[in-house]
Amino acid sequence: MEYRQQPSLTPEEQVKLVKIEGVKLRFTHVLGDDRGTIQEVIDVRQDYWTNGFVYLYKGTCRPGKFKGWGVHDFHDDRYMVIDGEMLLVLYDERENSSTKGTVQEFYLSSTGVSQITIPKGVWHLHQNIGLRDLIFLNSPTKPYNHTNPDKRRLPVINDKIPYKLRPTIGW
Repeated sequence: MEYRQQPSLTPEEQVKLVKIEGVKLRFTHVLGDDRGTIQEVIDVRQDYWTNGFVYLYKGTCRPGKFKGWGVHDFHDDRYMVIDGEMLLVLYDERENSSTKGTVQEFYLSSTGVSQITIPKGVWHLHQNIGLRDLIFLNSPTKPYNHTNPDKRRLPVINDKIPYKLRPTIGW
């Protein structure tokens, strides 16, 4: 099927496309010169960090692999892509949410949208869509509890979440 390519979106336009209640996108500042780059990671003066900074871990995902589905009942996740490209899919199952039943995809990278808040009660899955390991940080709003983890899981392919994985071929 043929279709007309849509215009590219500015970062500000991308932020306006967030459909799921409580999801926040943030573009980090990257400064660079011939020696390399500096990228902002945490600035607690910004609204993105309203819930404070209490815990941080680094995760990786190999090319083409998925992690998820997972959901938290008591904390929000705050992802930041350090290197690579991530497809992040969210599904809002929260009973009192105005966006209950909404599925939304986000494309995150170290050169574009790089930080996102995933509210508690929102299922999430991510895939490395790049050619090298995806490296990301997560700063959840509560520290990880090793004896009683705040996480429920579903298989990548399941009957609960209305999302169909796409083949890896392009147009």
